[in-house]
Amino acid sequence: MASENQYKQPQISVEDQIATLKSNGLGFLDEDKAKHLLNHISFFRIKSYLYPFRKPGERNFREGALFEQAYSLYKFDSELRKLICSELEKIEVSIRTQLSYIQTLHSDIFWFSNPSNFSQPSFHQTLMTKLCKELERSDDDIVIEFQRRYSDPFPPSWITMEVTSFGTLSMLFKGLKRGRSKRALAHYYGLSDTVMESWLHAIVYVRNICAHHSRLWNKNLRIRPLVPQNTLHPFLSCPMQNNRVFFILSIILYFLKTVNPQNTFVKRVRILLDKYPNVDHIAMGIPQNWEQEALWR
Repeated sequence: MASENQYKQPQISVEDQIATLKSNGLGFLDEDKAKHLLNHISFFRIKSYLYPFRKPGERNFREGALFEQAYSLYKFDSELRKLICSELEKIEVSIRTQLSYIQTLHSDIFWFSNPSNFSQPSFHQTLMTKLCKELERSDDDIVIEFQRRYSDPFPPSWITMEVTSFGTLSMLFKGLKRGRSKRALAHYYGLSDTVMESWLHAIVYVRNICAHHSRLWNKNLRIRPLVPQNTLHPFLSCPMQNNRVFFILSIILYFLKTVNPQNTFVKRVRILLDKYPNVDHIAMGIPQNWEQEALWR
């Protein structure tokens, strides 16, 4: 049951925001710069980067805590999200390509419109509704030209998959009937179909966090990807926190072993961590010996 209490706190000015932080013990090296930043980064957004500098269970800050430290954490998180997005793009494009190619080989060019390829008819109806809406929204020249020239309700797989959202692709793979074609796609990336399904769901979730510029670096991830028992390529050898961003970084790196074997992802992660030495690795789920893992060497 919803509470009957109504939120009545007013919005406060940037000057009052700074005054409140100072009264709670936060220091500022440059108040004018902080004022400028708070005019362009909402207080609500920056607050989550201030929490690590507060005393446990209190509003007051630890001695010596500075606004600039929180802003540095904010910048680190922003760079981390950009790094993740750049690699997820490559993975997403690869999965679109292979999903279309493999399913077409095992069925036909309109395999996605055939309910017999999916585990549940009701799921397939929902999927078709989503695909229809995404095609309607598309302003891609190839889609427009196809619709002008042909009467088919959908373009062939290789076109339809390209205008389908990553979230719908994940949903589509999950809904496929278990069998040779679903296993073939997962095996292409060295995974079981169950793990592939879980990992797709998790990286779409993280991609959405990045797209909304939300805090990621120390987030307790609500969607936990499966820890695989067996993989074609080396993964992580010791127990890991699958609800932290390091596990997602490891999933990305694992996919890149197939998608882009000459990738520089490990190097760029190291450079980012070295650039911000005060970032708490434990909060990211990074173990002490992470660079000794076969995946990360």
